[in-house]
Amino acid sequence: MPTPPAHHAPLKILLVDDEPLARDRLRALLSDIAGQLPSEVVGEAGNGLAALDILRDKPVDVVLADIRMPGMDGIELASHLGRLEKPPAVIFITAYDNYAVQAFDLNAVDYLLKPVRTQRLLAALQKVPGQQPDAALLAGIGHEMRGTGRTHLSCHERGRLLLVPVGEVLYFKADLKYVTARTAEREYLLDDTLAHLEVEFAERFLRLHRAVLVAKSALAGFEKAAGDDAEAYGWALLRGVPEKLPVSRRLWVPAKAALAA
Repeated sequence: MPTPPAHHAPLKILLVDDEPLARDRLRALLSDIAGQLPSEVVGEAGNGLAALDILRDKPVDVVLADIRMPGMDGIELASHLGRLEKPPAVIFITAYDNYAVQAFDLNAVDYLLKPVRTQRLLAALQKVPGQQPDAALLAGIGHEMRGTGRTHLSCHERGRLLLVPVGEVLYFKADLKYVTARTAEREYLLDDTLAHLEVEFAERFLRLHRAVLVAKSALAGFEKAAGDDAEAYGWALLRGVPEKLPVSRRLWVPAKAALAA
């Protein structure tokens, strides 16, 4: 007597594309392959930020994400998802983008070219088990593709993924293996290195010390350290917060020049 086929729960899928017609087409294609691979679309979003809002309350198996979207693009979305304890698989969807396609091919990141074909979508979804986005890799690809850094940073707090707008960060400070991001309201513990943040946000942040990057817009002035201060040659004064940040002797002159520019 033949063994009956194993029952598999439908894949829970989130569609992320700023074009409603593109999302409608994906829904239709998923319906076409439902007999071979059952799925359930649990939500739709027009950009990465809206997708993360949905994912806070609706865990999914797969995110189908367009690359280029306003606000937060698909690659940045995936880099944040990669920091989750149990991240969903991400399949990118793109009109032909030479850099992105080369990067995806090189790093075995799955993607679909528009217009998406039924059998290609089926093949991509069948490879989903075990796939997880690599946060650091995707952040790097996104930086190269956009020419700018992420719009948000992400961190875990009490089991939740928090987003920190980069524009609100006053400074980053490293302490042993951890990096803290300080906004006007509070601090956030990040899973990033200071060296990586310095490269990604070079236009926005300035190195003051081996352990400190400051937002150029947050600088209010400088003062020389009193006496023989072992921690700093001088101190940077900030707008909106009382803290002073150490400035090393080597970086004192370029830091003051950056404020005057």
